[in-house]
Amino acid sequence: MKRYMALDIGDATIGIAVSDLLGITAQGVETIRRKSIESDLTRLSELIREYEVTDLVSGLPKNMNGTEGPRCEVVKAFMERVSRAFPTASIHFWDERLSTVGAERSLLAADVSRRKRRKVIDKMAAVFILQGFMDRHASENRIGS
Repeated sequence: MKRYMALDIGDATIGIAVSDLLGITAQGVETIRRKSIESDLTRLSELIREYEVTDLVSGLPKNMNGTEGPRCEVVKAFMERVSRAFPTASIHFWDERLSTVGAERSLLAADVSRRKRRKVIDKMAAVFILQGFMDRHASENRIGS
């Protein structure tokens, strides 16, 4: 069984979500406030151990036309460091173009206040990234069966 962890990587924060043990649903875990690459990796290490994560899914912030801009390069460079720090974890990328928009809409629909939305938006975006990745993976497995 695989357990996935999604990362919504920003300049100031990293939203974190993990899958259930069956790889069906994603739950938001926390938002890491970024201080340094070392502190980011330390916290990720703690979470990877705690949740027994085997695979990491990073949101890839493509442009709306599908091209990769400078932000994608920043994310890929960060994930390269993550890959070196956690060599046994499989790394996946997921197009996150509308993950923050979807998270914002869900929070608005739930009537979450603006202040609370700011605190959880990155974690919720990670949930959208992970759920999309797992849904696609499940769909491909059903089609291939």
